[in-house]
Amino acid sequence: MIDLIAFDADDTLWHNERFFKLTKESFAGLLADYAQADHLEERLLAAEKRNLSRYGFGVKGFTLSMIETAIEVSGADLPASVVKQILDAGRDMLDHPVELLPGVGETIDRLSKTHRLVIVTKGDLFHQERKIAASGIADYFAGVEIVSDKSPETYRSVFARHGAGPGGGLMIGNSLKSDVIPAIEAGGWGVYVPHELTWVIERAEAPREHPRYREIPAVSALPALIEGLTGA
Repeated sequence: MIDLIAFDADDTLWHNERFFKLTKESFAGLLADYAQADHLEERLLAAEKRNLSRYGFGVKGFTLSMIETAIEVSGADLPASVVKQILDAGRDMLDHPVELLPGVGETIDRLSKTHRLVIVTKGDLFHQERKIAASGIADYFAGVEIVSDKSPETYRSVFARHGAGPGGGLMIGNSLKSDVIPAIEAGGWGVYVPHELTWVIERAEAPREHPRYREIPAVSALPALIEGLTGA
């Protein structure tokens, strides 16, 4: 029996990556005099990867990586006005409205009547807390875990703390690397719900042959999937 359902937040429950995409496009425009857009994107991604161990996941680390990349490609000849525009873009991202993905509200309401629900998400603590509070669905969740990274040990701990253990735990998210594979490795179920804008760092090969792996087209398909798994 599945007693605990854990949800990723960004791009699983609500839109997130599209704000990064829009900011990257604006960033390319700001730095157009110094680098071509494709080259700039490569440099920014390299900076983000370098800085994950320092800044973690989220908008603040992304903003610092944009500034670092801008300084690099400009030869340290970057006008202060451009730095200010990058900082303003980061603030705009932190303040963006929370818009649930289609079917999420109804699905969470339905599942909360039969299962214990939790959120497991990465990112900046304050920003994630704000989005959860603004989502309109926070009260449906019995717990919220904002973690620095998602590993099998993370999920073993979450499944044991909030449920009966890994065997009864299910994690759903749009990242194979962070949401699905480590949850399966922890002994739980991993449900992949693709999102067209998933960050390249979060991509991985789907473990399609694993008996505890499932894929659905949208969160709204989760209740039917769980009914099938439990024989309800």
